[in-house]
Amino acid sequence: RQFTTVVADTGDFQLMKQYKPQDATTNPSLIFKAVQKPEYRPLLEQAVRDHHGNSGLDGVMDQLLIAFGCEILAIVPGRVSTEVDARLSFDTEATVAKARHLIGLYEQRGVARERVLIKIASTWEGIRAAEGLPRENIRCN
Repeated sequence: RQFTTVVADTGDFQLMKQYKPQDATTNPSLIFKAVQKPEYRPLLEQAVRDHHGNSGLDGVMDQLLIAFGCEILAIVPGRVSTEVDARLSFDTEATVAKARHLIGLYEQRGVARERVLIKIASTWEGIRAAEGLPRENIRCN
C-alpha cells in the first residue's frame, strides 16, 4: 500500500472492509454472484422495489448496480466504477444515455458525481461516447 493504490473488483463487502481499498468497481458478473448469497438479498429486493417504469429487467439491473455502488461508497473513501451495459458497446448515443441515467440514479441517492466513474467499453463508439461526457462532469474509465 505504500507504493500503490488498491482498487477492489469484488461484490463482497466483507473483503472490502478487510482490505480497505481506495476505490472499487461494480463488475456485473461479480454482483450477480454476490447477490445469490442470502446476506445480499435485501439489496436485490431494494432494487426491485426501486425499479420504476417499463424498462423491465434492465431497470432492475440498473437499480441493483446503484444499490451495490452506494454500499461500496459507504466502505471506500474514493470512487466506485459502474459499468454501462456491454450490449450498448457499439451504440454511442445509447452509451451516453445510459451513462447519464446511471449518474442520475446515483444523484437521486445523494451521491456526488465526483465519486462515480462510468465504465465504458473501449470500442470506437464507446470512446466517442466517453469523449463528451466529462463536459457534463461525468467521469469515465
